[in-house]
Amino acid sequence: MTPASPKIRAARLSIAAATGLALLKMLTGVATGSMAVISSAVDSLLDILMSGVNYAAIRQAEQPADESHPFGHGKFETVATLVQALFITLSGSWIIFESVRRLIRGVHLTSPGGGIIVLLFSTVVSWLLGRYLRRVAKQTDSPALKADSLHFSMDVYTNLALVAGLAIVTFFDIPWLDPVLSILVALYILTEALRLVRHSLGEVLDEKLPEQINQEVARLIEAHHGNMLDFHKLRTRRAGSQKIMDFHLTVCKHLSVEEAHAIADHLEKRIQEEIRGSDVTIHIEPCRRADCPGRDKCRAAMARMDDERDNGQDLKA
Repeated sequence: MTPASPKIRAARLSIAAATGLALLKMLTGVATGSMAVISSAVDSLLDILMSGVNYAAIRQAEQPADESHPFGHGKFETVATLVQALFITLSGSWIIFESVRRLIRGVHLTSPGGGIIVLLFSTVVSWLLGRYLRRVAKQTDSPALKADSLHFSMDVYTNLALVAGLAIVTFFDIPWLDPVLSILVALYILTEALRLVRHSLGEVLDEKLPEQINQEVARLIEAHHGNMLDFHKLRTRRAGSQKIMDFHLTVCKHLSVEEAHAIADHLEKRIQEEIRGSDVTIHIEPCRRADCPGRDKCRAAMARMDDERDNGQDLKA
C-alpha cells in the first residue's frame, strides 16, 4: 500500500482532534449552561466539517491531470477553502443570534469551573495541532491546510479569552459577560471568514502570484541570459498548491528547433526545482531584428546594446 502523503496525514489528524474537542466541549457546555463553551464547541464542530472537506479536497487535488482536467485538480483545494468560509460565517452568525437571545432572556450558569478546565485543555491541543498543520502547509504549499491551521490558531486565542471571561464570571458573579464574550468570539470568526473568502476569490479569478514569486521567476529567467535574448508576457496564477506560469522567450532565429527546445526545457526544470509546485509553459519566439549580426556575433552585439542603453545613448547596430 502506498503511504499517505504528508497533506493526507495532516488532514486525518485534524479531523480526529476536532472531533474529540467538539464532543468534550459540547458535553461540558450543556452541563454547565455556558454559552461561551457551547460557542467554542460549535466552532470545533465546524472544524470537523471543514477538516473533512479539506481531506476530500486534498485527496482529489493530488490526483494527476486527466482528459477532463488537463491543468490538474489543484482548485479543489480552493473550492474547499470557500466552503469553509461559508460555514465559518454561518457559525459566527448563529453564535451572535443565540448570545443575544440569552442576553434578552437572562443567563443561568452552573459550575463554570468545569468549562475553564476544558477550554484550557483545548487551548493546548489547538496550539500543538495548529503549529503542526502550519508546518505541513508551508512544506506542501497547501492553501487548504493553511486555512485549517488558521482555525486551530484562532481556537487558541478565543479559548484563552473565554477562560479569562469565565474566570471573571466565577469570581465576580457577572453571568451576562458569558454571552458577551461569545459575541466577541463570533465577530472574530466572521473577520477570519472574510479573509478566507478574499484569498480564495483571488485564486478563482486567477490573481497573479505574490510579487516575490514573480520576481524570483524573472531572476531565474534572466540567469539564462547567455542562452536567450529576451522574455516578456510573464503570467502567473495559482491552482491550489500548484503555481502555474507561462511566458514568451526570445532566442536567436538561427538556432535549430532542437537547440531552442533544449534551452526552454532546461529553464523549465530550473524553475520547477527552485519554486515548489510550479507548472511552467514557455513559448519560443525567434529574434526579429532586421539588422541581425549573425549567430556568432549576436551575443556581443546584444551586450554592446545593453551597455549603450544603460549609459543613456542611442542604440546603434
